[in-house]
Amino acid sequence: MQYIFLDGARIESIADLHAAFAAALALDGDYGNNLDALHDVLTDRIDPLGIIIANEDELRAHLGRRANGFFRLLRDLQQEGYVRLAVISLDAPETL
Repeated sequence: MQYIFLDGARIESIADLHAAFAAALALDGDYGNNLDALHDVLTDRIDPLGIIIANEDELRAHLGRRANGFFRLLRDLQQEGYVRLAVISLDAPETL
């Protein structure tokens, strides 16, 4: 299983979020940089993707209302078996 790590302290916008997925999954320029495109990418995989999210509160603050849709997508995909999600809290993210 492939894992990606998202640090909410370092993702400051929805564009940063999609850039993080694009980089981690080596997506080409055809990636649509939206939740529908992310859904398609994650459901087209053969193996589930492990997603580790640190500093969820900061990520939610940075994404604003868009955070709800992002986390709803992850929750739905987790229930369907496409992703395995872990949300952790870090006291000192700068030590990563």
